[in-house]
Amino acid sequence: MSGFSTARLKMVDGQVRTSDVTDRRVLDAMLTVPRETFVPAGRQALAYLDIDLDVSEGGAAKRFLIKPQLTGKLLQAAEIGEGDNVLVVGCATGYLAALTAKLARQVTATECDSDLAAKAKDALAALGLGNVTCKAAACTEGDPSAAPYDVIILNGAAEVTPEALLGQLKEGGRLVGVSAESRPPRAVIVTRTHGEFGHRTLFDAAAPVLPGLARAGAFVF
Repeated sequence: MSGFSTARLKMVDGQVRTSDVTDRRVLDAMLTVPRETFVPAGRQALAYLDIDLDVSEGGAAKRFLIKPQLTGKLLQAAEIGEGDNVLVVGCATGYLAALTAKLARQVTATECDSDLAAKAKDALAALGLGNVTCKAAACTEGDPSAAPYDVIILNGAAEVTPEALLGQLKEGGRLVGVSAESRPPRAVIVTRTHGEFGHRTLFDAAAPVLPGLARAGAFVF
């Protein structure tokens, strides 16, 4: 077993399973997808640590792969079915999109940094994941062309309500991510039912705020 394979197994056993992730499909995806593929070469040794891993390379904003344990818990909460159409927002270099592609019928992934979006597209293609499309787009926009979605999953936190994203959910669809609109931040699931949106708190969680979904700064004298 290679060093990365051993690290991947330790990540799943030591970080993900111990965080009450029991969904077999999620665990299998995390055991299969090589996280190091989505990490810049100089930081691949950090690929399996329990951290929000910075994968930006001189872009306008820092971009991250969120912690493995939070990734697993959000995927489990989303309950992605094999026939689902899923949107991954702020995919960075594409790791969460790759995991989601193992679970869903079709995945659209958006990333605001066009250079990272190109890297994500290359990494996903290298793994032969033909059911995922990666596009450069603002985190606030989603991708209406592939909507409506059964599931929308945020690769990070939002300090404001992502109204445009919620509008792209189909009836019975759900958005999963970290809400940092108040303190402490918490993972939430938002479900669309009869045109209304119901919010349910899942667990306390923290993640880097996605570009465009940060709270506007207050004026200071």
